[in-house]
Amino acid sequence: QVQLVESGGGLVQAGGSLRLSCAASTSIFSFNAMAWHRQAPGKQREWVGSLTSGHITSNADSVKGRFTISRDNAKNTVYLQMNSLKPEDTAVYYCAGLIGTKSYWGQGTQVTVSS
Repeated sequence: QVQLVESGGGLVQAGGSLRLSCAASTSIFSFNAMAWHRQAPGKQREWVGSLTSGHITSNADSVKGRFTISRDNAKNTVYLQMNSLKPEDTAVYYCAGLIGTKSYWGQGTQVTVSS
């Protein structure tokens, strides 16, 4: 079974930085694309950013210029570097991967940004 495990969440002050990790049980080359999503209490889950098989990254307007997706192939891990964090970034962050038409999701990691 393909598994994705997020880690790195926590409590940070506004303006601070945090790096989330998504460790895959298989080579990240297996994925057509990988993405980060987040869900705040009482709100819909929203897309944060993606890394395609063509190594092209994209981000939601709300995080553009602050968040960066990267990968470490040897560790089968995708990262989400979050800088200049704002209280509105508080949410559970989820890693997702696409293989063909199948999607896989991690369990999520909590990020809380205090003012």
